[in-house]
Amino acid sequence: MCSSMDNESGNSNKKGRKSKARVIDLHTLLIHCAKAVVDDRRRAGELLMEIQQYSSPIGDGTQRLAYWFAEGLESRLTGTGSQVYGMLTAKATSAMAHSEAYQVFISTCCFRNVSFLFANRAIFNAAVGRSRLHIVDYGFSYGFQWSELLRWLAARDGGSPEVRITHIDLPQPGLHPGKHMEEIGNRLTDIARELGVPFKYRAILAEWQTVCIEDLDLEPDEVLAVNDLYNFRTLMDECVVMGSPNPRDVVLSNISKMKPDVFVQSTVNGSHGTFFLSRFRGALFFYSALFDMLDATMPRESKLRLALERAVFGWVVLNAIAYEGKDRVERGETYKHWQVRNQRAGLRQLPLDSETVKMARDMVKNEYHKDFVINEDHQWLLQGWKGRILLAHSTWEADGGSSHC
Repeated sequence: MCSSMDNESGNSNKKGRKSKARVIDLHTLLIHCAKAVVDDRRRAGELLMEIQQYSSPIGDGTQRLAYWFAEGLESRLTGTGSQVYGMLTAKATSAMAHSEAYQVFISTCCFRNVSFLFANRAIFNAAVGRSRLHIVDYGFSYGFQWSELLRWLAARDGGSPEVRITHIDLPQPGLHPGKHMEEIGNRLTDIARELGVPFKYRAILAEWQTVCIEDLDLEPDEVLAVNDLYNFRTLMDECVVMGSPNPRDVVLSNISKMKPDVFVQSTVNGSHGTFFLSRFRGALFFYSALFDMLDATMPRESKLRLALERAVFGWVVLNAIAYEGKDRVERGETYKHWQVRNQRAGLRQLPLDSETVKMARDMVKNEYHKDFVINEDHQWLLQGWKGRILLAHSTWEADGGSSHC
């Protein structure tokens, strides 16, 4: 993870020697700076200045990565994280909803489309031969996944089932805390009407761990599918909530009690643990692969790429580095840790569908950059870049099986 910089111009070399390029190891500088943040703030400031000299939001992948990690380190040192984070979060919301940058990203990166394929096929297969489908969806969403599934169901042999989506998310700040979810519901209702799919949408504005089976109005004759598309990584764990069940385990336990036909989990395979330095190393390892991927798939001069990195990745990096305790939103865990949590909550893993795996492999091979990776491990479908596993997908049911038959 190095970047080459010219030390001096040829004119300043009085002896006529050729200018030499200094190779800067930004990765090592970032690690040293993070260590200094813990016990030598003066040295941390010096290292940060050096990193900022050689990093850039418009440079190569390494320079861009270093720029955002330097932003996080500076915010941690100065205590200005909340100001920067608030600004970037507002931009991220707008970008995800409307920006061309996001569309360019999903056209060059396979991650979202493979995620949708995996989840939608699991839900579609669970609903084969059934007339009613209820999807419980956790977390922030724009509904793109469900518009695709509705089209699949509309084309199903024998006609579409009745579809009900219960969307659980936190109230958004402002005068209309549920406006975003209302817009999603209206858009999906319009799509379902055009497709001829019987459809109902319900939003629940609440802390995820407070939503129990009694809140969902489950019917015994419906297929129940529960969906998490990378959102559970933001739930607080035992590192923050001590002495009582933590929200992460409570949500999984509640899902187990629902006895779904299928629980689809997609998770970010990152280790953003309790201690700052180990968390910093894990985040650096994870995002170095992401920024390298962007460098290989999007032009460096692209304004859309710059907007994407600022609106989507920049604020995530900032939060993971600059914040502690309940203020830290990003709490990635490896898929192997989720495996243990799920089993402890009374969930049983389902085998991967071989046809889904084949479809994912074919999609990535035929439509995307050669360095994207699709692998399998202990019934998890894995996505990555150049051998680094970044995302993981699996399906589960309650230990006793589904009660919705």
